Amino acid sequence: MDYNAIELMICTAARALEDGRTVVVGTGIPCAVAMLAQRTHAPNLVVLFEAGGVAPILPTMPISVGDSRTFHRGVMASSMADIMQLCQRGMVDYTFLGGAQIDCYGNLNSTFIGSDYQRPKVRLPGSGGACDLASFCWRTMVVTMHDPRRFAAKLDFLTTPGYLTGPGAREAAGLPPNTGPHRVVTDLAVLGYHAQNRRMQILSLHAGVSLDQVQKATSFPLEVAETLDETPRPTADQLGILRSEVDPHRYVLGRAG
Repeated sequence: MDYNAIELMICTAARALEDGRTVVVGTGIPCAVAMLAQRTHAPNLVVLFEAGGVAPILPTMPISVGDSRTFHRGVMASSMADIMQLCQRGMVDYTFLGGAQIDCYGNLNSTFIGSDYQRPKVRLPGSGGACDLASFCWRTMVVTMHDPRRFAAKLDFLTTPGYLTGPGAREAAGLPPNTGPHRVVTDLAVLGYHAQNRRMQILSLHAGVSLDQVQKATSFPLEVAETLDETPRPTADQLGILRSEVDPHRYVLGRAG
């Protein structure tokens, strides 16, 4: 069965969202993940958008978090303040975030690349709501391509907290206990976090990918789960729905070429 890297990541991440859960998503890949999950195994997935859309039934791919489609057949058209207070009250299970860099504890950088904040090599968009979402949602998901520059030994700037410096660091910083990074889905593997030391670990390898290949694409040593599985491949049903209903115009799927 033919599929590209973006399709593989979307189908893999969609499986992680259980029916009846709540998830804050942005546009692009996270939105495609939520739409696919709703149309397959999680029809009661409650999707929230930062601009205020609560539980919409998305007809087509929105182009922004404030797009009118993010309110389509929803239960509430609220505001950013309402979405953030839901997170602060512990009512949001998942959020999807990204960044230019991620480290071994799941901390993210979406602020700048370089050593000088005033004169960066690259100025990035910044946090937006990412710091708030990662601080208060129960589980943070990341979907990203896998390469050594992105999986960095040290962030150029810490925009969004993961497990910070390791076990107990989130709680010491005043963040709610039992929250934090959950999964990283890449074009090579699915990664989680070790229960004791909180470092990133490989949970499954995609078909045809080796451990050595994943480690070479990462700038820090990775833990490996005791039982290392092969990631299930996308099914024909998943791919059909993804291509014909979720993203027929290939706004997201087309990024893989």
